[in-house]
Amino acid sequence: MKNVSLCMIALFALVTFLPLDALACACCAEKGDYRISTVKPDANTIELLGQMKFDAATALYMSNGGFDDIRGLNSIKAAYEANQSEDFFSLGNVFAAKTWKFNFKTKDGKAGTLNLPLSAQMVDFKADIHDSEEGEVSLYKEWRFKGTAQSGNGFFTSGITKPTTYFLVLQGRGNRCDNASDFKNWRLEIIGKNADFTFMGKLN
Repeated sequence: MKNVSLCMIALFALVTFLPLDALACACCAEKGDYRISTVKPDANTIELLGQMKFDAATALYMSNGGFDDIRGLNSIKAAYEANQSEDFFSLGNVFAAKTWKFNFKTKDGKAGTLNLPLSAQMVDFKADIHDSEEGEVSLYKEWRFKGTAQSGNGFFTSGITKPTTYFLVLQGRGNRCDNASDFKNWRLEIIGKNADFTFMGKLN
């Protein structure tokens, strides 16, 4: 016990007398930083996910092929092509019990919900993309989640058949340490036998 007490005193003294900037620099990014790892989402990650707020404005990703390249959204195709407005979709998003619930509504009143359980693993990516001004380096960040869609209803019903997968990417900027406010954009890709579509938007 005496040795343990001495170690604790020494550790306290070390932390107390270290300069504050030395402690803070555990989060500092350096030029050329590049980090990518596959990890299990821990308690801190899950807490941060719960703090992230998705903007109501959301958009359907459209390639050069237009709606002809999209599968699983046939019931809203005519209305979407008739409107072609940036506010055709609105989103309400909740992350609870380790599951994302994406509640979509269309401008003409149709609704659809996607239930996406948190994947067992995630990819944590951070890199200096060499666009920071002189001084503090701001890393480009991605949290990538790939898993199986639990269910889809409303205008998603016909597209979400087992097995259908999702690929959710949260994008942002910051230092080596993560905060919910670092992440500013998201992209959600749904792929399955009857589904192939992607939504994207901003995080508050």
